[in-house]
Amino acid sequence: MSAFVVDASVVVKWFVPEIHSDAARRLLTLSHVYFAPDLLFAETANTIWKKIRRGELTAEHGRRLVDDIGRVALETVPCRVLAVDAHELANATDRTVHDSLYLALAIRLKTRMLTADQRLAAAATALPMTATHIQLIQTFKG
Repeated sequence: MSAFVVDASVVVKWFVPEIHSDAARRLLTLSHVYFAPDLLFAETANTIWKKIRRGELTAEHGRRLVDDIGRVALETVPCRVLAVDAHELANATDRTVHDSLYLALAIRLKTRMLTADQRLAAAATALPMTATHIQLIQTFKG
């Protein structure tokens, strides 16, 4: 069984139909263990809040989704233990510390981070130290 890091862009697609949701949901049928920084829950809740504000979801549906995501079967790692590495990666990739927390965890676990964030993937693949630790969900074969 392999381990991978998934970011909020992937986890939201497990619950909300978006572009590449099929690729994200396919992960749930595979025998892998998924990890994320505990920031995942705040980021997914914020994404759902935005969808409510834009009228894409009702408030009640959003509340249920936040609750469901809170019970998703994945291992979380406290941001506290990843913060220094994430800060360094953010400076190197010119991406946010939030995004870099996921990448720092993938590097620490010697695995890949799966994301739907094309800008993050482009920034990380441009650097030799991070290139092998990130992959777009739509290219992941499993």
